[in-house]
Amino acid sequence: MIKLAVKYVKKEEEQTLRRWLSELNRRRDEVLETFSQEGTRHEQAYLAEIAGRTVLIYIMDMQDPEHAAKAFKESSLPIDLEHRRIMERVLDERVKLELLYDCMREQAPGD
Repeated sequence: MIKLAVKYVKKEEEQTLRRWLSELNRRRDEVLETFSQEGTRHEQAYLAEIAGRTVLIYIMDMQDPEHAAKAFKESSLPIDLEHRRIMERVLDERVKLELLYDCMREQAPGD
């Protein structure tokens, strides 16, 4: 399942967020370890400028969003502890999203 999170970035913290996302790229093995715990397959993070504010667009592909969220929240892995701390520091309120269309083909055997 694909999950999308969009949050405003605190203006004074944009560079902190950029540095952290670069750090995640360098610590790929640790990130993949968290993926194993969460059942996550893929994550992407984008920054966009919308109406004069920087916005983080975070896309996650996971087997079970509730399991992934619980595993992340309860994780004691150093990278997850850092990730929670930094994201709490740099992110502001959530951008309200309205889902208007959702369609998924069930995976057939052999796909």
